[in-house]
Amino acid sequence: MINRFIIFILFILCSCNKYEPICECINVPDPTPMSLSYPNNFPSPNIPVWNPLTEEGVNLGRHLFYDPILSSDNTVSCASCHKLTSAFADDSQYSIGVGQALGERNAPTIMNVAFQNVFDWDGKSSSLEQQAVRPIFNEVELHNNNWTEVISRLKMSELYSSLFCAAFGTEDIDSLHILMAISQFERTLNSFNSRFDQWFYNGGPYTPEEMDGFNIFATERGDCFHCHPIGLFTDNTFHNNGLDSDFNDLGRYNITGNPLDEGLFKSPTLRNIEFTAPYMHDGRFNTLDEVIEHYNFGGYDSPTVDPLMKYVGKGLLLTEQEKSNLKAFLLSLSDSSFINNLEHANPFYE
Repeated sequence: MINRFIIFILFILCSCNKYEPICECINVPDPTPMSLSYPNNFPSPNIPVWNPLTEEGVNLGRHLFYDPILSSDNTVSCASCHKLTSAFADDSQYSIGVGQALGERNAPTIMNVAFQNVFDWDGKSSSLEQQAVRPIFNEVELHNNNWTEVISRLKMSELYSSLFCAAFGTEDIDSLHILMAISQFERTLNSFNSRFDQWFYNGGPYTPEEMDGFNIFATERGDCFHCHPIGLFTDNTFHNNGLDSDFNDLGRYNITGNPLDEGLFKSPTLRNIEFTAPYMHDGRFNTLDEVIEHYNFGGYDSPTVDPLMKYVGKGLLLTEQEKSNLKAFLLSLSDSSFINNLEHANPFYE
């Protein structure tokens, strides 16, 4: 009798709200757990216990990531600024948002973010879930005013009713589940199958030029390894790498208010650097040759320039051959299997 009463109440609830037909989300199987594989010298992935990876959650997040429905005018998606072909970075110097609004920084790659614990160029976000909310309301990105308008658009879609049901056991779409799903998908965007990896870990082929470039990179000759250690090729911390003597963008200082953080930005990963141009927080360099020349020149001095920038005012003085070999090494960090992985591609074009 009690069971019949419960079923009757559920039927009434379903009939009264066309956007939340919870009757269709009864007895749905539990989401399918997922795990990540990664090299031994990677840190453990940073996955909250309250947001474990599931196949259904990742699938929902993938759809949300590629769907312009998250923008106020249905024109811009997360993928508009984080492109698969650019290793989930932006090939434009400044990202273009709703109404052709122009951002102030180059969108960084979100590759291998599962292994990071601070996000954005200035570290304003301490979790992927926290980071995911910022573009949704940023006036030069997705430009929404509140969650109500975002959720109302999603509730109009039968697709999302079924995807939320499969991922979280409910068709009642809410902001937390949106952020959880996007974060789950982003944590699967991992790359570690480059020529370098095949050589370094498995003894695969490597040219003499690449080998010499690696030796330059990994020693004081090139002085690169401090901020870009082998593995993730980022130390996930903040540095002033001598780009300017005076700062148009104060970087980390905008978050901490500490004068010692003026001009500091997070070290980006060098993995897939072939695909992530333009380079630096403001996209000022279009080519790897320009980046190498910046460090070879030595950079510009300032009160907060990093002590690891030992060659400011002096330069590395690499020969043309050494610069060419260093570039060859950097190009060996390219992982074509990553940017061609259809599991990461737009699900609406399958």
